[in-house]
Amino acid sequence: MPTPADAITAYLHAKDGNRPHLMQRAFSADAKLEMQVNTGSISFPPLSEGRGAISEVLVRRFGQTYENVYTFCLAEPPAADAAEFACDWLVVMTEKESRAVRVGCGRYDWCFSAESGLVEQLRITIDVMQTLSPEFSDSLTSWASALPYPWCSAEMAKAAAPELDGLGAVFERLLPDA
Repeated sequence: MPTPADAITAYLHAKDGNRPHLMQRAFSADAKLEMQVNTGSISFPPLSEGRGAISEVLVRRFGQTYENVYTFCLAEPPAADAAEFACDWLVVMTEKESRAVRVGCGRYDWCFSAESGLVEQLRITIDVMQTLSPEFSDSLTSWASALPYPWCSAEMAKAAAPELDGLGAVFERLLPDA
């Protein structure tokens, strides 16, 4: 039986690598996804029900628009018997069409099945989504690809980040007291 950390890691590999077949290792067949988007720079449907619908939104459609995706859970992995888990997240990705770089953050709230270990419910909150010029693509994707994936601390991510004004809002959200 997968652990919650296994399910989360499978989800991130599915989404970031555009591999919908991996979603069966992450979500139960009747899972629910809620999206709360607190920024106008990206949009998702507010509710998706069932692994197929979740895969369509978070992997297939997402993969049509974005590439070079690195999503990090900014916490230690959950305990093997966790029923629930919450953590902040950070994403770095490029837009396929414009080549612009997106850097965003928010919060994941996970609920896991005691029987299967798979995700039964996920709430994704998107708080910040910055768009930066394609000229920063190399430095930002190099930064993201050098971080421990998919589990990393916000402090480590910030310490290694390139000095770019566009990242300020992201780290202000993730590390408000820093």
